[in-house]
Amino acid sequence: MRLLLRLCVVTFLLALSAVLARAGTFGGVDFMTATVMQKHQSSFSGLSLRARLTSAQIVEGFELQPFVEYWRTSTTVDPPNVTVSRKDATLGAGIVYHFHHTGWQPYVGGGLGVHFLSNKVNAPQLGLDDESDSVIRGGLYALGGVAVPLSDHVRNFLELEYHHLPDVSQLKLNMGITWRP
Repeated sequence: MRLLLRLCVVTFLLALSAVLARAGTFGGVDFMTATVMQKHQSSFSGLSLRARLTSAQIVEGFELQPFVEYWRTSTTVDPPNVTVSRKDATLGAGIVYHFHHTGWQPYVGGGLGVHFLSNKVNAPQLGLDDESDSVIRGGLYALGGVAVPLSDHVRNFLELEYHHLPDVSQLKLNMGITWRP
């Protein structure tokens, strides 16, 4: 399983470098934090990094946005000394359209993501000693948000993002900062 994960990461990085070379223009990078609301779960926090790529070959207003996201949540119940953890590392890419607007700038987009989901349960009194399960799932995502310029090179943004995965769909409220050259 770990070999498969490593092969997927290497494949993603090679594809990303090819896209970067062809895109021609690096449009910036986003750093963000997310409040993740997963089906049948309470909310928790995650982190994300996203590149912004533009090109003369892409229609004006559109950007290609490869990204990586990660979140982890853990709960312990005493007694009976049960610990449950769940995590998700996501690699993906999408297309985002920025509406032309003076000042703040609304945008919408969507794409595909590959989720590396992992669950772990430790409940010795129930006969479960460090049981774990991992699965890789692909899914569509959609997002919409607004960016507010702070300077010529820096913007704040707030967005709502939905990842459609069977049984583990995720709704995220993202906020972060964009740096543009």
